Amino acid sequence: MSSTSASTSNPPNRAQRQKCWLVRDDYFACLDSCGVIDPATVDTKPDVREKAKTCLEKKKKYEAECIASWVSYFNKRRVAAFRQEEYFKLAKAQNESLRK
Repeated sequence: MSSTSASTSNPPNRAQRQKCWLVRDDYFACLDSCGVIDPATVDTKPDVREKAKTCLEKKKKYEAECIASWVSYFNKRRVAAFRQEEYFKLAKAQNESLRK
């Protein structure tokens, strides 16, 4: 399933979805190990690209196995989940400081 096949009318089958999720998880684990949160910055920021250069092959595989709309969604969801986690940590810290 490639990004270019997004124009086809057939949705990915179960095996294609599972393969997409596997390569996504592998790529995101690589980004985690490099300390990169936003996958979009790998293409737009040279310092991030350098930091994540070990993940570039995994990125290519991820973009080849998942349809483009899924790649966009997964990337945005990753950033949103990270921000949500940070907000929860901040709220918890503020709540604890109010209790003292």
